[in-house]
Amino acid sequence: MTLTASYEHCRRLNSRHGRSFYLATLLLPAWKRRHVHALYGFARHVDDIVDEDKAAGAEGRAAALDGVRGRLDAALAGEHVRDPVLPAFVHTVRSFDVEREDIDAFLESMRADLTVTRYATYDDLLDYMEGSAAAIGLMMLPVLETLPGAARTAREPARELGRAFQLTNFLRDVAEDLGRGRVYLPTNDLKRFGVTEEDLASGECTPGVRELVAFEAERAREHYSRALEGVKLLVPSSRPCIRAAHELYGGILDEIAASGHDVLASRARVPRRRRAVIYARHLLAASAAGRAERRVPAGMV
Repeated sequence: MTLTASYEHCRRLNSRHGRSFYLATLLLPAWKRRHVHALYGFARHVDDIVDEDKAAGAEGRAAALDGVRGRLDAALAGEHVRDPVLPAFVHTVRSFDVEREDIDAFLESMRADLTVTRYATYDDLLDYMEGSAAAIGLMMLPVLETLPGAARTAREPARELGRAFQLTNFLRDVAEDLGRGRVYLPTNDLKRFGVTEEDLASGECTPGVRELVAFEAERAREHYSRALEGVKLLVPSSRPCIRAAHELYGGILDEIAASGHDVLASRARVPRRRRAVIYARHLLAASAAGRAERRVPAGMV
């Protein structure tokens, strides 16, 4: 697969599976956008190996993950590999010096999904999200670019945004994850609100389930709040994208709240009209920042 085709494959993965985030990426300058799609495409490709290939069994999926890691090592060493996402991903990793430590943390969290299906405490879940979510935020950071001298300070807000997004997904996808044999809501929180896994599987949202979801949603909002502090540390051309993504994913929590925190009856979605309004609200700022970024001072050409 050519590099251009690999980037296009990653873009399509993002547009198909991450519609809210994809909409936000359209606010980025085009040259940044494809690199964000490459990072998303790699993460989605690996996640699909873990979640979708049920026929392979745990051992088969573990072998597939080993295959991805092996091809990644080879590609980073300069070898040509047969893989739809790695040409774009490796090009992005090299272009922005994405840290291998963050990539490995993500891969280890995906491997954990093959064997770990419950989390006793929220701290345990945070440990998992360190690789599955926070690491993604850190990988995105060099592509988005920070202001001079702000790279280190921006790391924690980037990690917080990853956590906020993933916890939102966990709440939206309770029923779907349970169908895969996983429960990401901490066990001690279920006990606190008198919720059993049978309650979650029943499809009927009990008062305890509603209280549990409201409690976890408030945790997610705290992560969103802490993440917002990092937007001002990004270069202006990246800020509209992240603000829009913040609102779009936060909007999922609003939809969950509007349903009375019933996440079992249906999958919460931000209405198309609201998504369009959010995008339009940030489009002018994105266009202005992009134009300013392209200006070349006199004497520099």
